[in-house]
Amino acid sequence: MSGLAIRWHAVAGLKRFENQIGALGEKAPHALRRAVARTGDMARTQVIRALTKQTGLKREVIVRAVKVTRPSFESLNYVMRTRGGDIALKYFSARETRKGVSASPFGKRKVFPHTFIRGGKFPGRVRLGMGGHVFLPETSNPKWGRKFEKRKSGVVIPAEMVKGRTAEAFQASVRANLPRRVEHELGRLLK
Repeated sequence: MSGLAIRWHAVAGLKRFENQIGALGEKAPHALRRAVARTGDMARTQVIRALTKQTGLKREVIVRAVKVTRPSFESLNYVMRTRGGDIALKYFSARETRKGVSASPFGKRKVFPHTFIRGGKFPGRVRLGMGGHVFLPETSNPKWGRKFEKRKSGVVIPAEMVKGRTAEAFQASVRANLPRRVEHELGRLLK
C-alpha cells in the first residue's frame, strides 16, 4: 500500500500562526482540522487529475482506487492511500485489431502484437466469455492444447501515485492552499 499524506507537524511555513492558535486555546484543533481537511480535499482533486493523465486510466477507476482518511480530533493527518498491482490491459480502452490488441497504458496508445480479446477468424470474430481481458498465446502443447497468459499493462497505481506529476501536483497543492486555509479558519473563529 502506498500513499500521500498531509501531516500538520511536518508542514513548514505555518510558524506565523502560533499566536493565533494560542489565542484560540481549545478551539484551535477544530480550525486546524477543518483547514487540513479542506486542503486535503483540494489536493485529492489534483492527484486524481494528474494520476488519470499519468496512468492512462479512466477517472472513475482512479477515484475508486484512491482511499482517503480524513483528519480527526486525535490526528491532524489527511492521508490518501491506494493499493494494487499491475493492471490488466482491459482497463485501458483495449480494442482488437488484426495485428493485436491496441490499448493506451500511460496515456499512449500502442499495439500489443499477437494478443487477442475475441476468437475466430477476421472479420467474424466472436466473444470468448473471458470478461474482455487481453490474452497472449503462451505455448503450444499438443496434449493439452494452447495456454494463454493474461496481459498486464505495467501500470501500478501505488507506484505512480508517489512519483512524477502526481507527487508534484500534491506537493504544489498543499504548499499553495494550506497556509491560506489555516489563515481563513483561524480568522473565522477569532472574529
